[in-house]
Amino acid sequence: MREATILQKLKAGDPSGLSALMELYVSYVSVVVWNILRGAMSPEDAEEVVSDVFLAAWTQSADLEDGHVKGWLGAVARNKAKNKLRQIGRAIPLEEVVLDIPGMSDPTEDVERGEERRLVRQAVDSLPEEDREVFLRHYYYAQSVQEISRTMALNESTVKTKLRRGRMKLKEKLTREGADT
Repeated sequence: MREATILQKLKAGDPSGLSALMELYVSYVSVVVWNILRGAMSPEDAEEVVSDVFLAAWTQSADLEDGHVKGWLGAVARNKAKNKLRQIGRAIPLEEVVLDIPGMSDPTEDVERGEERRLVRQAVDSLPEEDREVFLRHYYYAQSVQEISRTMALNESTVKTKLRRGRMKLKEKLTREGADT
């Protein structure tokens, strides 16, 4: 079922839309959640977080837009997993905290970092879809080449090639845009 059709069903309150959404994205959401939780809680608790993500999609279906569902689910999964860690009193990995806290330096630096993040995001978004997914899985969700290869049904050499080409394309684009690399 196409994403647009799934969204129509979700927005109409049809439970088959939620089932189709889960079928399409449950493995992706699970990877995001597990990469943040990293064994900090039982598999049942992690599954609960995954379920909470899809419950949010159901209750907030009006916020979902065709072509942006995967990104929305990923962001919600990250936030719900980090909130779960906070609930049980576990520290969130430093790199996750640093990415989310604005205003720790002077306002000029915040503006510059925001501009750099925008340029990097644009550069990553300009990659072909499969290359972008490989790149994000490796550099953002810290998946190994082997995990990506298994999950996406690609050869490890293909994953490595996509990562290398992605780095080259990003460097080229960011250099052209004037960002420091």
